[in-house]
Amino acid sequence: MRQNLTKKEIINSIYMQLGYSKKLIENILEDIFDILLDNLKLKGKVKISNFGTFILRHKKSRLGRNPKTKKEVIISERNVILFKPSRYLKNKINDDK
Repeated sequence: MRQNLTKKEIINSIYMQLGYSKKLIENILEDIFDILLDNLKLKGKVKISNFGTFILRHKKSRLGRNPKTKKEVIISERNVILFKPSRYLKNKINDDK
């Protein structure tokens, strides 16, 4: 079963812990996402200590195949985001079992 964490849930969690207004928390969260996105576009890599690294990778166009119909199609070139968790994050996840 897939469980998504929404921005609304993050905002509510911070609100319950700190008590600041939800609108302020929402603005801060949006600013954080904007900073991450801008730096990723500009530098191609964003490292957050004790969390992980986001890497922007360019993929060239290639030939793909629909598994149902076996029809070949060209998959266009695009940028993809990779995430590599830090050693600290990996250890934290494995220690909390």
